Amino acid sequence: MKTMSFDFKSRRSMISARRGMVGASNPLAAQAGLHILRQGGNAADAAVATSAMMNVMDPASCGIGGDCFALYYDAATGQVSALNGSGRAPAALTLETVRDMGWRQMNPRHAHSVTVPGAARGWQDLLERHGTMTLAEVLPESIHYASEGYPTAPVAGYRWQQAGDFLRSAANSEEYLPGGATPKAGQVVRLPGLADSLRAIAEGGPDAFYTGPIAEAIVKSLQEQGSVMTLADLKDHQSTWDEPIQTDYRGVTIYECPPNGQGLTALIALNIAEQFELASLPWESPQRLHLMVEAMRLAWADAHEYIADTRRADVPVDQLLSKDYAAGRAGQISSVYALDPPPSAGELPGGEDTIYLSVVDGAGNACSFIKSLYMGYGVGIVAEGTGIWLQNRGAGFSLKPGHRNALAPGKRPYHTIIPGMALKDGELWASFGVMGGFMQPQGHFQVISAMVDDELNPQEALNRPRWMIQNGDPGGALLIEEGTPFKTIADLAERGHRIQPQAGLGRGAFGRGQIIRREAESGVMHGGSEPRADGQIAAY
Repeated sequence: MKTMSFDFKSRRSMISARRGMVGASNPLAAQAGLHILRQGGNAADAAVATSAMMNVMDPASCGIGGDCFALYYDAATGQVSALNGSGRAPAALTLETVRDMGWRQMNPRHAHSVTVPGAARGWQDLLERHGTMTLAEVLPESIHYASEGYPTAPVAGYRWQQAGDFLRSAANSEEYLPGGATPKAGQVVRLPGLADSLRAIAEGGPDAFYTGPIAEAIVKSLQEQGSVMTLADLKDHQSTWDEPIQTDYRGVTIYECPPNGQGLTALIALNIAEQFELASLPWESPQRLHLMVEAMRLAWADAHEYIADTRRADVPVDQLLSKDYAAGRAGQISSVYALDPPPSAGELPGGEDTIYLSVVDGAGNACSFIKSLYMGYGVGIVAEGTGIWLQNRGAGFSLKPGHRNALAPGKRPYHTIIPGMALKDGELWASFGVMGGFMQPQGHFQVISAMVDDELNPQEALNRPRWMIQNGDPGGALLIEEGTPFKTIADLAERGHRIQPQAGLGRGAFGRGQIIRREAESGVMHGGSEPRADGQIAAY
């Protein structure tokens, strides 16, 4: 097969349908979700089926060894609920433990960075609260493809190949090196260990993951690499249902999961940006981009200072989301030049490997769902004999004593993965997300502005060139995607922004999104799928 060019030039059109729609970054995964909708399942059922398929199709980015978050819109009640399916640090892991090892920042490739995986319990909890089907009914497609094989998709396959050296050094990774080599795009891959694990969960529910042979394999493999995780840590894990946080952006109510997720960052940026008439400025104008970037820098300063596990730290969410606070922050922005970087209390590593999916069913229920291992292949440890990569979410902890996000036993870390939901006049307006580490709130900010300020359809919003403040650092370089006018880039540089143009494969840094909009009166859904990925909108 010829080497792929990965120029990401999109000619995709928006997809429209009425009976059901699924957006995912792999076509087979989107089709698996659509299959569930055609069988009579709802948005929650289809989301879990799609998530399980993404575990098989893109094992670098997600899996049952990682975490999940979801926002669910119930069309019957008009309510949005927030599922936090993230895990916690082992009960025996303390700040003193790792500081005594000489660490001043979490080591993302050490077993101490593995928190309890929350995805398997999250699947079950989403189905129990909002679904109509069981794990045994929604997992067969993922089990089939893991067992019988599937051809790797171009972008996922390329990234798989690029990780070859890392995979060869990872623990128990043989299943992901068929014939001792990384698979090429289009090569058929079988994952029998993962198939067995998914089959066990289908038959025994999440208890088959958190107790018994799978749990024993997880603990054994981690302890061999220096972890203090125990069987009790796994058995005690629970998801939580939270009230989502929200803000109004020019008449559209935007919902995010509350901290420990970083969705608060997107809402702060939107509130600051609302103080300016962005719709009066062309999207590619240097003035428009400058104002949005500066709003984002201020939001990042707040994120690093405040985002933490709200059950273990005081996070003043209401204050940070107040319009008065946003007006004060907006007053700090110069229309002419970039501010000196606002202070940041954070020292978080970056990660781009996540999957996001969106589902809307014919009744108007919507599930915005995201799942991740954090960095590619997580910590680099497969639980022996299970095919399950283990996440390195603990890398999101601060090691500064007294910081809200400081590592502590049984605590959840700062989490980058965020699903988004939007309502207008109390009705579903959009189920959306843009995955990719610290790109995520920046992606949410940009696609919402595109759809609200510029009235773009979902596909147009995803096609538009994006920008990113590197690593979510308030003083970080500004990555600008190919397609942004050169004059605009030059003007931004003159204003004091440190510009790093991105083209080709570098454009993968700008995330991979899915958006489904719904018209309340007609029930027509309009979907857009990321042109920088392998995926699609599947609908009927």
